[in-house]
Amino acid sequence: MKKRCSGILMPVSSLPGGYGIGSMGQAARDFVDFLVLAGQSVWQILPVGPTSYGDSPYQSCSAFAGNPYFIDLDQLAADGLLKPEDYAKENWGTNPNYCDYALLYQKRYKVLRKAYAAFLQQRPVPGYDTPYSDDWYRFTFLSDAWLPDYCLYMAIKEENKMCDWQTWPAPLRLRDPKALEEFRTGHADELGFWAFVQYEFAKQWQALKAYANSKGIKIMGDIPIYVAADSADAWAGRELFEMDSEGHPRRVAGCPPDYFAEDGQLWGNPLYDWAYHKRTNYAWWVRRVRHALSIYDILRIDHFRGFDTYWAIPAGDKNARGGKWEQGPGMDLFRALRTALGDLPIVAEDLGEIFDSVRALLAESGFPGMKVLQFSLNGTDSLDLPHNYPAHCVAYPGTHDNNTLRGWLENETTPAQRKQAKAYFALTEQEGEITGLLRGVLASPAELAIVTMADWLEKGSEARMNTPGNPAGNWQWRVAAKDLTPALARKIHEMSARYFRAEPLPEAEPKKEKAPAPQPKAKAADAKEEKTTAPAKKAAKSAK
Repeated sequence: MKKRCSGILMPVSSLPGGYGIGSMGQAARDFVDFLVLAGQSVWQILPVGPTSYGDSPYQSCSAFAGNPYFIDLDQLAADGLLKPEDYAKENWGTNPNYCDYALLYQKRYKVLRKAYAAFLQQRPVPGYDTPYSDDWYRFTFLSDAWLPDYCLYMAIKEENKMCDWQTWPAPLRLRDPKALEEFRTGHADELGFWAFVQYEFAKQWQALKAYANSKGIKIMGDIPIYVAADSADAWAGRELFEMDSEGHPRRVAGCPPDYFAEDGQLWGNPLYDWAYHKRTNYAWWVRRVRHALSIYDILRIDHFRGFDTYWAIPAGDKNARGGKWEQGPGMDLFRALRTALGDLPIVAEDLGEIFDSVRALLAESGFPGMKVLQFSLNGTDSLDLPHNYPAHCVAYPGTHDNNTLRGWLENETTPAQRKQAKAYFALTEQEGEITGLLRGVLASPAELAIVTMADWLEKGSEARMNTPGNPAGNWQWRVAAKDLTPALARKIHEMSARYFRAEPLPEAEPKKEKAPAPQPKAKAADAKEEKTTAPAKKAAKSAK
């Protein structure tokens, strides 16, 4: 990212289209085309893992699996695994601008199971009584480190009414080998279904990524630093975390009171046993980052400061106030990652309460950090004001955890802050407040500027993706296809080019003036009349 460029933050779930949620189908390719038309270089998305209770992509049941909801149903139909009537006439929600996750859970898996039944009937290789292609075997081979445990976890979870794994019968909860083998034998078809879902996700994702890359668009993905307590990773890899012999976490993750939450944030994720990871030379982290870089071009790591020091909260506490800071792995982890994987195209989310030691870790890692305009208006020469941004950073007007710019201006700023914004950004009614603020981000020294799609559309708080500390009503907003117009793309392109983040738009060729139409030739009759009347006209002139 050494060349100045810009991109748009647009979650896959927020893409337009039918069937209740954005997917990896035609609407995703149309959005890539929109990015190209808008002169953008990066499409930033949120984590693409499966969501569970709370619908947060940052609380996934797997650090490696893909979200089944993102599988495009039209593509499954094109592959002969569904018929349009299997899904097109379903009720996927009353409001196309918002995801109804409860409805998706009720209906999406039924459709995917129909596709799996059709998959089992396919015979891609003539003469072989099997539905499995070479691509299938390649996928399962490359995914062997996580796929079997994920499929087993999901099948047992289904058997136990989707309850948290810590409530399962002890033999399954504690992974008794005999109990697990008996379950595998009795639920082979269910294990196959979950493997099929991940195969289809991987196949569609790689096709979408190849399309984006062919158009010059890099995808910036996102991984949370932690995994969910109720996850295949925690169940199958208890040695990775601070857990007791029964699999219960001793301490959990969160962050102290800050700008977002007075009581801090109690995330509840199990904390890593960093001493164990160091003994294994961070093998699990190497696998995780290698996997992430196989599906993303650039990797944003959420809560980077937790690698320096992290907030550890006793399990069972009602809020995050009782936590304390503990020492993380620091550069030891990133040196191990570089040794195993080479250069790391990582962006560090270094927001929140930042100590000098976090700044030192960021500097030593060489990763770009983040700057957010919405944190800047405090009446001082804040480091979050655009003129103070370092070149080696990613600039945002706001992230998925912030209100939209319009919502922020209308609901979260004081008169003094609005006065400072008007003066600093030279806001005018003619240009518009939102455009003026975006101009400030794009004009900053940051090598990469990312703007949320909702801010380019100048949406209000109704388009906010997440309110930290609020457990309901998040991750729902979707864009309308009619809003992604060529006129908007041209505006984005012009603003990006003005600050050398895109190639200039070609100038429109001046209209050529039309040559005068040639006069028609005189007809033969007219010429004869002119010849015969000429002597009479001459005689009349002489008589005068």
